[in-house]
Amino acid sequence: MTVLHTKRSRRALLAEMVALTAVAPVVGLRPEAASAQGGVVTPDGRLYTAYVPAETKAGQFFLYTCEFDASWVVLATFGHDVPFDEQLAIVGHDTSIEPYYQETAEGFVIYGGDITKAFSGDYTTNMLARTTGAAMLPLFKEYGLEAKQVKTRAAIEDTLDQGGLVWMKSTVDFLPWAETTWITPEGKELPGVLGNDHAVVVMGYNDVGPVIRDVLGPTDTNWARTQEYDIPWETFLSVFKAQGSDGVGVFDEGHRVIG
Repeated sequence: MTVLHTKRSRRALLAEMVALTAVAPVVGLRPEAASAQGGVVTPDGRLYTAYVPAETKAGQFFLYTCEFDASWVVLATFGHDVPFDEQLAIVGHDTSIEPYYQETAEGFVIYGGDITKAFSGDYTTNMLARTTGAAMLPLFKEYGLEAKQVKTRAAIEDTLDQGGLVWMKSTVDFLPWAETTWITPEGKELPGVLGNDHAVVVMGYNDVGPVIRDVLGPTDTNWARTQEYDIPWETFLSVFKAQGSDGVGVFDEGHRVIG
């Protein structure tokens, strides 16, 4: 058994991975159309079954805060500009153990805090730092939003059809991943990925695939990355499954909760 620590960055690991998925970028889009079940045509001519104009910002709060950057998008879209420190205080920060990983005969294993209840890890230096949708639920509810975990394509589409957004765990650029098991101090085992763990927002969809809001933007792993892009359903669902189908559907006050 080889113990591997976290001196390597996500960017270094990403640079070693092969880009197998096609990402279709969208440039300069500030649509005025709201989500609608009858279909939405964006100003640049794209057609979606549902489309919610999600807010965006210039980059992430810190190197490994993608979950909170994605939640900022959701909160800001529904009228709540919530800074990182305030978000982290609500979600919680488990510092009882700094996440590290081992490579075993069965694959990669990460040992860290209970990411179903809080964020685990140093968000400035540790590529393994992360949390899950379960831990993010109290954040959305704190601001009067309706939120529930969604784990299927049908539930994602239903959320968007009603004018909601979907916070979700993904991989960076929806690229291939190293399958990983996260183990909490209590022995709870959770599926995940190793070096390219990420979080984004689903803001629309059509028969071809969903459209993604990703505030990461251009970096040295992908200078062509835009903050809005389309992903084929097949690629999207494969990545979604690898992350434990970890999505949270969020509605503004007055919408019905996802069934």
